[in-house]
Amino acid sequence: MALFELFSVLLLFVLGFLLLIALSGFRIIRPYEKGIIERFGKYQRTCDQGLKYIIPLMETMRKVDVRERAVDVQPQEIISKDNIVMSVDAIIYYSVLDVLKAAYKVQDYNYAVLKLAQTILRSELGTMELDNILSSREQINSDLQKSLDEATDKWGIDVSKVELQHVDPPRDVTESMHKQMKAEREKRAAILEAEGYKQAAILRADGDRQSAVLKAQGQKEAQIEYATGQAQAIKLVSEANQKYFQGSAITDKQLEVVKDAFKDNVKFVVSSDVLKAAEQLLK
Repeated sequence: MALFELFSVLLLFVLGFLLLIALSGFRIIRPYEKGIIERFGKYQRTCDQGLKYIIPLMETMRKVDVRERAVDVQPQEIISKDNIVMSVDAIIYYSVLDVLKAAYKVQDYNYAVLKLAQTILRSELGTMELDNILSSREQINSDLQKSLDEATDKWGIDVSKVELQHVDPPRDVTESMHKQMKAEREKRAAILEAEGYKQAAILRADGDRQSAVLKAQGQKEAQIEYATGQAQAIKLVSEANQKYFQGSAITDKQLEVVKDAFKDNVKFVVSSDVLKAAEQLLK
């Protein structure tokens, strides 16, 4: 009886152990992961997200994170083409596209990407002068991204972006650059000030010219208006004389002739109209 009880306990223990082993085959793969399943060290299949089951003691699962990640490239000294030693650091954004290549083509793709980035960074910037490095960051970022993406393609890695963070030249070079930029700003300010004076003088001269033209135009129009008024006045006076004073003008002329005749004691035979005019004169 005791032996039977011992056997039962042992059996329960074995069944419980086997049940635990069976339950240990369940694996949960998250949405940002993929699982690589191997059986006795040989690749079997790739699993996507969800609850998966592997055969305990026979199969193993390796999870690979396929999210995009950012890796800092630590500051390193780089000698530029014009022999200036500077400290440069960067940040790399990449993700795993092919989990099989990332798992079997490289031992540690995180470490490999970091070291490769440092090497390419030194290689690319070593062929450029400092001024070009400082003024062409966008182009440098693009070239670094392209070079890294091509080099890591065999590892199933996609490099989406590379950003230079800091480019720190030596202190004396930095001071010289500050002086150069200050002189350049002062030069641009002087040019802008001179250009402003020039534009002001041009506008002032143009304003004076337009004012003189308008003044002359006004005087011309005033003279034309005055001459037109005088002509119209003369015309009106002439028309009035012809209309209202034509007879008086003839009489005045006749009187003038009679007056001259009497003055010189000349005898004339005149008409009654002339005599009337003479009477008016004697009065």
